[in-house]
Amino acid sequence: MPSTIHPIDDSGGASVTLDLRDEKDTLTLGEALGRSLAPGLQLWLQGNLGAGKTTLTRGMLRGLGYTQKVKSPTYTLIEPYLVSRLDFYHFDFYRFDSPDEYLDAGLDEYFSGQGICVVEWPDKASPHLPKPDVEIHLSLAGEGRNATVTAKTATGQACLNRLVEQLNTPDNATRPA
Repeated sequence: MPSTIHPIDDSGGASVTLDLRDEKDTLTLGEALGRSLAPGLQLWLQGNLGAGKTTLTRGMLRGLGYTQKVKSPTYTLIEPYLVSRLDFYHFDFYRFDSPDEYLDAGLDEYFSGQGICVVEWPDKASPHLPKPDVEIHLSLAGEGRNATVTAKTATGQACLNRLVEQLNTPDNATRPA
């Protein structure tokens, strides 16, 4: 259950802040987020190495019913998944030396359709990426993580509202911050 819900403000969105005790909590948040996704959503995952971005994505895919192995696209740039009749694209731009590598790779076509785009290291492709609907900041906090989920668009706000509903169900054990 979220501890802090901030209403939409001048920075462009409402947010939810959570304390994730361990990997299980990160997966639980991801699963709830996965059940909250809608076609065409774009999510940016922010955080240092080891902050849990790929684990969160694994949880999202589980929430959509995907049961196979989920690997980081660090070397491939993109891992596509077809789940729940949705196209789900997991990007990792960590290895980019220049934002123009995003354009050179021809990845912009993925961001114009109804697929869900989850991007690790989006700053490495800025300013070429479209604005995210949802931005998630993950940071280390002792043995666990902190997560702040922020809606950046009206579509992102609808997703955040569904996420809060999912997190407030009794079967979700994610602890508030």
